Amino acid sequence: MNPFIYVLTTNGVLFLLSIIFWKFPPKKINNLYGYRTHKTMLNQQIWDFANKTFNEAFVKYSGLSFLASLVLANFAKSELTWQPMVLVALSILVAIVKTERAISENFTEEGKKK
Repeated sequence: MNPFIYVLTTNGVLFLLSIIFWKFPPKKINNLYGYRTHKTMLNQQIWDFANKTFNEAFVKYSGLSFLASLVLANFAKSELTWQPMVLVALSILVAIVKTERAISENFTEEGKKK
């Protein structure tokens, strides 16, 4: 498979999804769409904060992974296999860690603002 097609179908789709989540964040707490954890679903204030924080980090890191994968595809001497998918996983993981850290810094375990 062409390395650029592979990058577009992995990292490109992730970046597109992050833009959609960023432009159209969930308005109300729900079980289908948004950054859903037990703590974020405690109240609307945490829900809005968590989704805003996650979506900003997700756009940033998925964009970086997309650009890094395009550079990697440009200089690849052989076929790309697992490298773009590692960048996808790292993008999601970093966005989750940053969001959870921000929630812990701003809200108590009971869901009250610090």
